[in-house]
Amino acid sequence: MSRAQLALRVGDLQGSIDFYTKLLGSEPAKLRPGYANFVVDEPPLKLVLLEGQPGQDTAMDHLGVEVADTATVHAATRRLSELGLFTESEQDSTCCYATQDKVWVHGPGREPWEVYIVKGDSADFGASAPAKQDRGCTDDHTGHT
Repeated sequence: MSRAQLALRVGDLQGSIDFYTKLLGSEPAKLRPGYANFVVDEPPLKLVLLEGQPGQDTAMDHLGVEVADTATVHAATRRLSELGLFTESEQDSTCCYATQDKVWVHGPGREPWEVYIVKGDSADFGASAPAKQDRGCTDDHTGHT
């Protein structure tokens, strides 16, 4: 199993939840303060909504690929490193109300990408280093899953 992830920073979280529930035809899989995610089977997508400043335009926060297991994250880390990309790995990190293993890379436009596995739920939002560093995030971490 793998699916693309799109994380958006939105100015109206509830309005965005309402819109994407209608657009995708399903309710959020996870709702927490300042955070919602939708898990869509067809097409395989995880849509993450992160609360931004009231009234701000929606902006891409980060992109990702959710994978089935930690071994796949490690394989992606090796493959991307061998291709000359700078990678930053995180093990057992807490991000987006989940415990995750992941690797970060950045595209040519500095867009952050993560390859990650969700290992379990968390009561805390948490934050990942590349997300905080590259997007000026607060503990509201933008970026992940």
